[in-house]
Amino acid sequence: MFPRELIRAVPKSDVHTHLDGCLRLPTLIELACEQGVALPSYDADGLRALVFKPSYNGLPEYLLGFEYTCSVLRRFEAMERVAFEMAEDAIAQGVRYLEVRFAPQRLADTGEACVRAFQAVGGGLARAARQHRGSEAVRNGDDIPFEWSIICCAMRNFGRGMGAYYDRLLDMLPGMGHTELVSIASLEAVRAAVAARDRHGVPVMGFDLAGEEAGYRAGHHVEAYEEAHRHFLRKTVHAGEAYGPESIYEAIARCHAERIGHGTSLFAPGRIQDPSIADKDAFTDALADYIATMRVTIEVCPTSNLQTIPDLAGDMCNHPVRKMLEYGMAVAVATDNTLVSHTDINRELALVSDSCALDFPAFKRLVLAGFKSAFYPGRYAEKRAFVRRAAERIERVAERFGHGANGGGTACVS
Repeated sequence: MFPRELIRAVPKSDVHTHLDGCLRLPTLIELACEQGVALPSYDADGLRALVFKPSYNGLPEYLLGFEYTCSVLRRFEAMERVAFEMAEDAIAQGVRYLEVRFAPQRLADTGEACVRAFQAVGGGLARAARQHRGSEAVRNGDDIPFEWSIICCAMRNFGRGMGAYYDRLLDMLPGMGHTELVSIASLEAVRAAVAARDRHGVPVMGFDLAGEEAGYRAGHHVEAYEEAHRHFLRKTVHAGEAYGPESIYEAIARCHAERIGHGTSLFAPGRIQDPSIADKDAFTDALADYIATMRVTIEVCPTSNLQTIPDLAGDMCNHPVRKMLEYGMAVAVATDNTLVSHTDINRELALVSDSCALDFPAFKRLVLAGFKSAFYPGRYAEKRAFVRRAAERIERVAERFGHGANGGGTACVS
């Protein structure tokens, strides 16, 4: 078992975590009472028993809680508060780089309101960062500053009741097909992200595609990803979570994905449905090697995967993260949803470290992969300097636990 004290003490990143999945339960209850949002219980223990459970019967039950969290996040002051608390909680767990993602169209009703949503979330994250920078540990050099950015999510599929934006779009364009509707929505999401970044200075650095995967192809959102590409937004895609390897391939080949969210079906050739792929084993192996070679980072969220993917049977021994590491892939361990999954970044790293029997050099590479894959809100030279500071801090912490340069070597930060 990898030392828990070491895991807690080293600086970490969390590059896959959703705003609407990471509320504090008391905050959810308080906001619901203030806004008149109905909850199945107004007691934290009651909500844990009825909604935010230790385990779930598949993805639909897992997603139920987002109906309540999104309902209380439709005011800008609530977004700012939750973002601040989310960052504050992450900092307490040792996270020093955080990427917060959310779908603004689930919370706001127009494109301009989406821009304001990014500003509100950015305001909360910035406040937490300033608070941490003013700490004695950062001032005297015993800690590194907390950095952050935002990822804009579009939805693969949507319907009435998912938010005022989607209802308005469906009213405006009755009879339009699914592909055209989701393409319009995702393109407007990109434009809101670019406006927040370029007009208002909010570090919205990436674009993502989330939601129901099976039957709703990433290829329907190519126009939005091309727009993101033109404006130098970084790209990630939820893929291979509820569909086969060709979903991951499409995310990379058609959407310019630099990172893949989850990717748990990467080594499942039996789930390939494209009849043109004759040798499914060879396709899977070639895709995995390409991902490793091109340093396409896999954002692995162990607890969430165990809760939502029946094939894993709740057992980390069935999780493909070991095979990902054996292929030499860049793997960034993340939390996904701290409230919904009852987790934090230290628990996630412990799950991977223990199940893969990592030694310290491998653990250090795992931690640094998150920093290196960051959609960092600064110049490349600034990112290199930040990653190097994180690597040096890991070394200093590790020395206290009997590790250090001889156990981990000097990190490459490129």
